[in-house]
Parts: sequence; structure tokens; C-alpha cells
Amino acid sequence: MSTKAAALKYEHDTDSAPRILARGIGAVGDYIVTLAKKSNIPVYRNEKLAESLVRLKDNDEIPMELYTIVAEIFAFVYSLKSSIAS
Repeated sequence: MSTKAAALKYEHDTDSAPRILARGIGAVGDYIVTLAKKSNIPVYRNEKLAESLVRLKDNDEIPMELYTIVAEIFAFVYSLKSSIAS
């Protein structure tokens, strides 16, 4: 099965919703995951979510129906960063 991956960003001051930073399937998806791991960026695996995100275009805001799951992921990542920092 081909890897599907998306990188998201959210700037509280400028974005009204998280945006697609990069997305890809197959070799590009693998590269996104590898680059994230090398950069110590947490990787969250959810095939259904990845399927939805790879259909978007770079810099697109995520659709409203994904707000809850993406907010939970961002909260988890922020809690990881906080626990690592302390």
C-alpha cells in the first residue's frame, strides 16, 4: 500500500484554520514522513485522515469536518513539546 502523508501548519495570528504545508502519496508520502522524523516532528498515523488531506492542495485550509480531529492532534503535539521542554 502506498504511503499517504500530509504536513499541516497553523499560525494562530494569521490563519483561520490549519493549512496543508505539503502532501503526497507513495514516494512523496514516504519522504514527508522521513523528513518529519529526521526533524523530530511527531508523526500521527491515521489512514482515513491522510486520505482526506492528500486530496487538498498545498496551502489549502482544512475543511470544517476535519477541525475536531486535527485540533486533537495539534493539542497532543503541543503537549508533547511541553513535556519535552520541561
